[in-house]
Amino acid sequence: MNTWRNASLAVTAVAVLALTTACGQEQGTNTNGQSVGVANPAGQPGAAGSGTGYTGGGTGAAAGTGAGAPAGGAPAEAKPAGQLAVTEDAKLGEVLTDSEGFTLYRFDKDTPKPPKSNCEGDCAKTWPIVEAGDAKAPTGTDAALLGEVTRPDGTKQLTIDGWPMYRYVKDTKPGDANGQGVGGTWYASAPDGKKATASGSASEVSNAGLSVRNDPKLGEIVVDSKGMTVYRFTKDSAWPMKTACTGECLDKWPVVAPVNKADFDGVTTKGAVTFDRPDGIKQQTLDCSPIYTFAGDKKPGDTNGQGVGGTWFAVTPDNKLVEAAE
Repeated sequence: MNTWRNASLAVTAVAVLALTTACGQEQGTNTNGQSVGVANPAGQPGAAGSGTGYTGGGTGAAAGTGAGAPAGGAPAEAKPAGQLAVTEDAKLGEVLTDSEGFTLYRFDKDTPKPPKSNCEGDCAKTWPIVEAGDAKAPTGTDAALLGEVTRPDGTKQLTIDGWPMYRYVKDTKPGDANGQGVGGTWYASAPDGKKATASGSASEVSNAGLSVRNDPKLGEIVVDSKGMTVYRFTKDSAWPMKTACTGECLDKWPVVAPVNKADFDGVTTKGAVTFDRPDGIKQQTLDCSPIYTFAGDKKPGDTNGQGVGGTWFAVTPDNKLVEAAE
């Protein structure tokens, strides 16, 4: 009996060690068995003096991102929706907005039946909830779709066909939809609670895919399913897994959403795990290093992010940095 028990414990220890050595250990936050955190991004845009507030183990709050994020770690204000309206967006089609014209969003990690929000803590600071309050259905829509869910703190959150509703702190004026597709999990809500994805952006973001392109200057580099160059940030850490790109940095360097390993073509799957960022965004990693695209790349084949700030570099299929290229 003791021999069997000792063998069982040994197997368990090996399994734990394999997970640990895949992406290192972190003394801070641990999410879904992963070590997560946020490195202090000295010298990066939006770091010093910007109050992004993510340090150490990633338990700090998102503040001062330049888009209305709450200061000092306080939760963002949850406002009632008021008279809802339907806005026609050129790319997204019909989008649900609040009484002030701000886009309402839904989160793929929530559940509609029964309604449940899975956005709390740091996530709720970036995605303030919409209080049910005096919400009224848009003209011409089914009022029965409106409901509410009670959050752990007792707040009543608005739901549309069961889906909890949120705003996004980086939407600074009516009509903004900057939260669309963030992390492959956040989408503007259509009037019926479904994703507002008239342009097909949902499938493009959530099924990013990773493949290899032979660039004439950089050689073989990783690209997403749209052919856009994939980058790594040298201030990030794979061991332990941390990110130094937060707040305004993400406007320039959007994260690559999680990718099914079946959609890897010629790219290493070693350490290809999902990074649960403290801001609620899910990010793909290669060999445990977070990966991004660059907003300055306007078309497939662009490599304008290569060498930016001496810290951003394209990635080879085996997850090395293309630092030697011009």
